[in-house]
Amino acid sequence: MESPYGIDADWDQLYIDGEWREAASGTTIDVADPSTRETVATVPAGTEADVDAAYETAAEAQDEWAQTPPARRQEVVQEMLGLLDDHREQIIDLLAHEAGGTRGMGETSLQLASDQAAEAATLPRRMKGEHAASNVPGKENIVQRVPKGVVTVISPWNFPLNLSMRAVAPAIAAGNAVVLKPATNTPIVGGLLFARLFEAAGLPEGVLNVVTGRGSEIGDRVASHPESDVVAFTGSTAVGRRVAAAAGENLAVPAMELGGNNAHIVTDAADVDAAVDAAAFGSFVHQGQVCISINRHLVHEDIYDEYVTKLTDRAERLPVGSAHEETVVGPIIDESQRDEMLEYVERTIDAGATLETGGETVELEGVDDSLVVAPTVLSGVTNDMPAACNEHFGPIAPVIPFSTVDEAVELANATAYGLSGSVHAGDVGAGKRIADQLETGMVHVNDQPINDEAHVPFGGTGASGVGGYNSEAFLDEITEQKWISLQHEPREFPF
Repeated sequence: MESPYGIDADWDQLYIDGEWREAASGTTIDVADPSTRETVATVPAGTEADVDAAYETAAEAQDEWAQTPPARRQEVVQEMLGLLDDHREQIIDLLAHEAGGTRGMGETSLQLASDQAAEAATLPRRMKGEHAASNVPGKENIVQRVPKGVVTVISPWNFPLNLSMRAVAPAIAAGNAVVLKPATNTPIVGGLLFARLFEAAGLPEGVLNVVTGRGSEIGDRVASHPESDVVAFTGSTAVGRRVAAAAGENLAVPAMELGGNNAHIVTDAADVDAAVDAAAFGSFVHQGQVCISINRHLVHEDIYDEYVTKLTDRAERLPVGSAHEETVVGPIIDESQRDEMLEYVERTIDAGATLETGGETVELEGVDDSLVVAPTVLSGVTNDMPAACNEHFGPIAPVIPFSTVDEAVELANATAYGLSGSVHAGDVGAGKRIADQLETGMVHVNDQPINDEAHVPFGGTGASGVGGYNSEAFLDEITEQKWISLQHEPREFPF
C-alpha cells in the first residue's frame, strides 16, 4: 500500500460519525479504470439506513461545530489544504484511475481544488452581521449570519475533486455539517478521499459523513432527507430537476449547477488562430466532459472554411490514448456516455453535416472495447442537429456558420441552457458588446468558456441551474440571516 490516499489503499468502508464502517448491506461496488477497463478498487454500496445514520450524526454534530471559534474552523480547512498538497501525486493518480483524467486534467483539478479550499478558509472570518436602525424607540436590531445546518453535497464524476471541494470546504468552514454522496463512477476522489483528508486535519467526528452507493438505490433518500437544509448538486439538468424537487419537499435550499450548451462565437474580425487555439482547449480538454466546455462553435461565414480547416488540423494532431500515458485526450468515463455522444455524431451526419475528422473510438493495446473517442469536428452543422442542440459532453466540435452578429447572438441564445460562453471579435470592446447580449451566467471574451476562480461567482441561468458557487455567492446559500432585537428601554403597547 503506497499511501492511505492512493488507489491501492483500502476504500471499502463508509465514513460516518468519525468511524470507518461497512455498509449496512455488506456489499461493495467495483471501481473501473476508464483507460484499462479493469477494476482498481471496491467501495461500499451504501443503503438508506446508512444515509439515515449519516444525517442523524451530522445533525447532532453541527451545533457544536457552529459554536467553534472561527480561527479553529479556519485552521482545520488550512490543515486539509496542506494535506492536499502533500499528497498531490497520489491524488492525480486517483483522478487518472477513477475519472480517466490525463496528467493535465489532474494538475488542473488539484489547482482548482486548492483554490477552492484556500478561499473557503477565509469564510469563518467573513461571516459578519450588521446593525439596523429601528422604528421602535430604545430598540437595537442585530442581524447575524449563521450556518444553515446540514449541507448535502451530491458531486459529479467529471471533475470530482474540485467540484466536491467547492461545496464541502465552504460548508464546513461556515459552521455546517456535511453529508457527501459522490458519483458512483468516482466514489474515492470525489468522496472517501475527503473523509480521509478532513479526518487527518482534525475535523470533529460527525461534521463530515461520506456515503458511497448507487444513485438508483440511495439517491432519492439523500436528496429528500428531512435533516438536510441545503442540497448542493452538480450534474445533468434532468437529474437536477429531480434533486431540486426532492429538496423542495423539505424546503431545503437547492444549489444546482446543471448542464450547458455553451457557444463559442467567432466573428469575421477575430484573430482566427487565437480563436482556434481557444477552441481546441475549450472542446477537447478532459475529452469535452466539462459542463462549461464548448458545445457549439458559431463562426462567421467569411472565415468559416479557414476556421474548420485549422480546427480539424489541431484535432488530428492532439495526442490521444490512455490517461496513464502522456496524452491530451483520454477515455470517456463509461460506455453509456461514449455511446450516446457517438450516436449524436452519427445522427448529425445523417441530418446533413460533414464529418471532418474523428467520430470513432481509438483502440488501445490490450484493452477490449476502448472508451477513447477521437477528437471530432463536424462542419455544415445547424443549431437543431443532435450534436448541437444536445449537451454532447464529449470531444465533439460542431461548427455552425452565421452571417451577422445579430444572427450569432440569436443562435447562441436559442437554447434552454445558460451556463457559459465565449466570444472572439478582435476588439475587446466589440466582444464585450456581444457578451452583454448573451443569456448566460458567464461569458469570456477572447478566451474559451472553461474558466473557474474561487473568488468569482460561478453559476448559470435557465436550465443550467439555480443558486451559485464560489465565495460570497455560495456563502449566501449555506448561511442565513438571523434577526435579534434588543429592547433597551420599556416599550409602550396599545393594550
